[in-house]
Amino acid sequence: MSRSAPLLALLQALRQRRRAATAEELAGELGIPVSTVLRDIATLVAEGAPINGAAGSGYLLRPGFSLPPLMLEEDELDAILLGLKLVARREDANLSEVAESAMGKIIAVLPAEPEAAAHDDELPVPADQPNDIHLMAILRQAIRQEQRLRLRYTDKKGKGTDRIVWPIVIDFVGAFEAMAAWCETREDFRHFRLDRIAAAELLESGYPRRRRVLLAEWRAENDMDDGY
Repeated sequence: MSRSAPLLALLQALRQRRRAATAEELAGELGIPVSTVLRDIATLVAEGAPINGAAGSGYLLRPGFSLPPLMLEEDELDAILLGLKLVARREDANLSEVAESAMGKIIAVLPAEPEAAAHDDELPVPADQPNDIHLMAILRQAIRQEQRLRLRYTDKKGKGTDRIVWPIVIDFVGAFEAMAAWCETREDFRHFRLDRIAAAELLESGYPRRRRVLLAEWRAENDMDDGY
C-alpha cells in the first residue's frame, strides 16, 4: 500500500464525521494503532489539511476541504450501484431520474474496466428473503467470474428441468426479475425468472465465450423467446 492510501483513508474518516473524533475512535475505525493516527494527523496538518483539535480533545476536519476523487473498492462500487438501481426502479419519477443521473456521473469517472462492468448492468437488486439473497450471491458470482451454472428450473407449465447455462445479466423483464443466459439445452438465449429457479450450482468450468460478447449478441436480439 502506498503512503498516500492510509492518509486518504484518515481524511475520509474525518470528513464523514460531524463532531470531533478522538485518536482512539479513529484508530478503532481504521484498524490501526493510535500512534499511527497521531503521526498521520501531524503529517496531514503539515501538508496543509485544515484539521482542528488535539490529542485528548479530538480532531475535526474544517468544512470546505475537498478530497481528491476516491478509489472505491469493487464491493463498495457494487453497493452504490445496487442502491441507485433500486431507487431508479421506483415509481417516483423524480427520484428515478435523479438516480439515473447519479449513476451516469459515477460511471463517467470510473476507470475503463469498472466503467464497462457498470454499463453491463450485471448487478441484481437484492431480494428480501434469505434464500433469495443466497441465490443472488451465486448468480452474481457466476456472472462476474464467467462460470457455468447448473439450474433446477420450473418452466411456465410447472415442469421441473435441469439446465446448464452461461449467465449474462440479471434485470427486470416485465414485472419479474429474470436472468438472461445462454442455455446449453436449447442452444440459444433464454430468460429464467428468478422466482422459478429452485436451485443453482456453480460449476468449476467457465463458459467458452466471453460474457461481454454474449451480452452484445443478447442485446442485438429483438425477437427473443422469453424462455419462461
